[in-house]
Amino acid sequence: MLVTVLVFCFATLIILPPSPTTCTASSSSSSPSVSALFAFGDSTVDTGMNNGLSMPLYKCNHPPYGKDLPGQVPTGRYSNGKIGVDFMASNWGLKEDLLPSYLDPKLTDHDLLTGVSFASGGCGLDDLTLRLTQVYSMQDQLEYFDEAVERIKTSVGEKNGSEIVENALFVVGVGTNDLILNVYDFPLTQRKSQFTSTDQYFDFLLQKLGSFIQDLYSRGARRFMVAGFPPIGCLPLQQTLGGIINLRRRVCITQQNIDCQTYNSKLQALLSSLQTTLLPSSRLLYYDIYNPMMDMFNNPDKYGFVQVSEGCCGTGLVELGPLCSRLSRTCPDASKYMFWDTVHPTEVALAVVVDYN
Repeated sequence: MLVTVLVFCFATLIILPPSPTTCTASSSSSSPSVSALFAFGDSTVDTGMNNGLSMPLYKCNHPPYGKDLPGQVPTGRYSNGKIGVDFMASNWGLKEDLLPSYLDPKLTDHDLLTGVSFASGGCGLDDLTLRLTQVYSMQDQLEYFDEAVERIKTSVGEKNGSEIVENALFVVGVGTNDLILNVYDFPLTQRKSQFTSTDQYFDFLLQKLGSFIQDLYSRGARRFMVAGFPPIGCLPLQQTLGGIINLRRRVCITQQNIDCQTYNSKLQALLSSLQTTLLPSSRLLYYDIYNPMMDMFNNPDKYGFVQVSEGCCGTGLVELGPLCSRLSRTCPDASKYMFWDTVHPTEVALAVVVDYN
């Protein structure tokens, strides 16, 4: 039933303010089926783009990542198994199992026809984030998309290629790294000096996000799903850092979660504005990460979780990327944990978020 609801929601892809995640039967009758899924952003939708990078800090193509994928193969996904876009692509029947990365050496032109991910873990909307992480920027991802479209049109022709793009779902998940690296986890940053409030920084990020969506629109994209922020204050890493101040107590950082709710409200307003005033014939859907994750955190028994404040990898307090390594112990059953490492949810938790939307 949940999969049926998910597929129906994707088919409508319409914002219905003030509840952008609502789907109604009346809006789906004239919508062609989704032809492909193209993902852009950060580690939330990265399926292996960073594997070839020389910098190891934002790579996870090593054990124990991928522990619960077939063959226990680490693919570059920031989890123990599938991530959200994998579930979306398979639920839609676009892929048999996993959504490939555009830079996957095994990728074929035929694979491109039903979608890939261009996302790069560590990416952000802010140029200062990219200076720190040295991963593929949103502009880099756009350029790879342009290259991919040329390959698609060469394969199936100009008209068919344009129709694939027009009927594709464009998933965008980005921004968390900007907030963590430029506001929360470092005491002195350029953005803290530049902006007098987190609210002002959000407006700065959303202006960049709006421009990115318009860039995709100018390339033929018409259907968008844009992810909001998770409850950043409840991420195990943030709880660890917050414990330094809270006398080692592992609790969610309330203000950070309030900030995320503020951003998400602003994002929904932006999507509604873009659809009604700037991007005719577009359909934009807000993808809610915050509420399902908070429900998992507040009601772990409902989801079968025994741990929601620590990651499954290592101590669960600081491990992420290279610190979650083949030498790290892991919990016996990742399905009992909400988080795989100190930032990224487990496959089970990500499936909950997809079903919620």
